[in-house]
Amino acid sequence: MALLKRLAEHDRQILPFTLDGQPAHGLQGDTLLTAVLTCADHLRGSDFSAEPRAGFCLMGACQDCWVRLGDGRRVRACATPLEAGLTVAREPGRCL
Repeated sequence: MALLKRLAEHDRQILPFTLDGQPAHGLQGDTLLTAVLTCADHLRGSDFSAEPRAGFCLMGACQDCWVRLGDGRRVRACATPLEAGLTVAREPGRCL
Protein backbone atom coordinates (compact mmCIF):
# COMPACT_ATOMS: atom_id res chain seq x y z
CA MET A 1 0.00 0.00 0.00
CA ALA A 2 1.36 3.42 -0.93
CA LEU A 3 2.06 5.96 1.82
CA LEU A 4 1.18 8.94 -0.41
CA LYS A 5 -1.85 9.26 -2.64
CA ARG A 6 -1.96 11.63 -5.61
CA LEU A 7 -4.91 13.98 -5.47
CA ALA A 8 -3.99 16.19 -8.41
CA GLU A 9 -1.64 16.53 -11.38
CA HIS A 10 -2.41 13.19 -12.96
CA ASP A 11 -1.74 14.61 -16.43
CA ARG A 12 2.08 14.71 -16.22
CA GLN A 13 4.16 12.23 -18.23
CA ILE A 14 4.51 8.79 -16.59
CA LEU A 15 8.13 7.77 -15.97
CA PRO A 16 8.87 4.07 -15.42
CA PHE A 17 11.59 3.05 -12.98
CA THR A 18 12.62 -0.02 -11.01
CA LEU A 19 12.17 -0.14 -7.23
CA ASP A 20 13.89 -3.00 -5.43
CA GLY A 21 13.82 -5.06 -8.61
CA GLN A 22 10.12 -4.46 -9.30
CA PRO A 23 8.58 -2.21 -11.97
CA ALA A 24 7.24 1.09 -10.65
CA HIS A 25 6.33 4.49 -12.03
CA GLY A 26 6.23 8.12 -11.05
CA LEU A 27 5.41 11.33 -12.86
CA GLN A 28 7.62 13.85 -14.65
CA GLY A 29 8.78 16.38 -12.05
CA ASP A 30 8.62 13.96 -9.09
CA THR A 31 11.53 13.57 -6.75
CA LEU A 32 12.59 10.00 -6.01
CA LEU A 33 10.99 10.39 -2.57
CA THR A 34 7.60 11.26 -4.07
CA ALA A 35 7.82 8.54 -6.72
CA VAL A 36 8.75 5.85 -4.19
CA LEU A 37 6.15 6.86 -1.60
CA THR A 38 3.35 6.88 -4.18
CA CYS A 39 4.28 3.23 -4.93
CA ALA A 40 5.33 1.93 -1.51
CA ASP A 41 4.64 2.28 2.20
CA HIS A 42 8.14 3.40 3.20
CA LEU A 43 11.33 4.87 1.76
CA ARG A 44 13.99 2.96 3.69
CA GLY A 45 14.77 1.24 6.95
CA SER A 46 16.14 3.10 9.97
CA ASP A 47 19.89 2.87 10.53
CA PHE A 48 19.19 2.23 14.21
CA SER A 49 16.26 -0.18 14.28
CA ALA A 50 15.45 -1.20 10.67
CA GLU A 51 11.96 0.25 11.26
CA PRO A 52 10.35 1.75 8.14
CA ARG A 53 11.13 5.41 7.49
CA ALA A 54 9.54 7.87 5.05
CA GLY A 55 12.11 10.65 5.18
CA PHE A 56 12.22 13.41 7.77
CA CYS A 57 12.82 16.99 6.63
CA LEU A 58 11.82 16.41 2.97
CA MET A 59 14.14 19.22 1.79
CA GLY A 60 17.69 17.80 1.80
CA ALA A 61 18.80 19.07 5.21
CA CYS A 62 18.83 15.78 7.14
CA GLN A 63 20.27 12.35 6.37
CA ASP A 64 17.04 10.32 6.46
CA CYS A 65 16.16 9.67 2.82
CA TRP A 66 19.19 7.95 1.30
CA VAL A 67 18.55 5.41 -1.48
CA ARG A 68 20.99 3.66 -3.79
CA LEU A 69 20.84 3.92 -7.58
CA GLY A 70 21.65 1.11 -9.98
CA ASP A 71 25.07 2.59 -10.72
CA GLY A 72 25.99 2.38 -7.00
CA ARG A 73 25.54 6.04 -6.13
CA ARG A 74 23.85 6.82 -2.82
CA VAL A 75 21.55 9.85 -3.22
CA ARG A 76 19.03 11.80 -1.19
CA ALA A 77 15.62 10.82 -2.50
CA CYS A 78 14.06 14.17 -1.55
CA ALA A 79 16.51 16.15 -3.69
CA THR A 80 16.99 13.79 -6.66
CA PRO A 81 14.62 14.12 -9.63
CA LEU A 82 13.07 10.94 -10.99
CA GLU A 83 14.32 9.95 -14.43
CA ALA A 84 12.82 7.30 -16.68
CA GLY A 85 14.63 3.98 -16.39
CA LEU A 86 16.31 4.59 -13.02
CA THR A 87 16.98 1.61 -10.80
CA VAL A 88 16.38 2.47 -7.14
CA ALA A 89 17.19 0.25 -4.16
CA ARG A 90 15.85 1.08 -0.72
CA GLU A 91 18.27 0.50 2.12
CA PRO A 92 16.81 -1.91 4.67
CA GLY A 93 18.51 -0.33 7.69
CA ARG A 94 19.92 -2.43 10.50
CA CYS A 95 19.15 -3.52 14.01
CA LEU A 96 21.80 -2.50 16.52
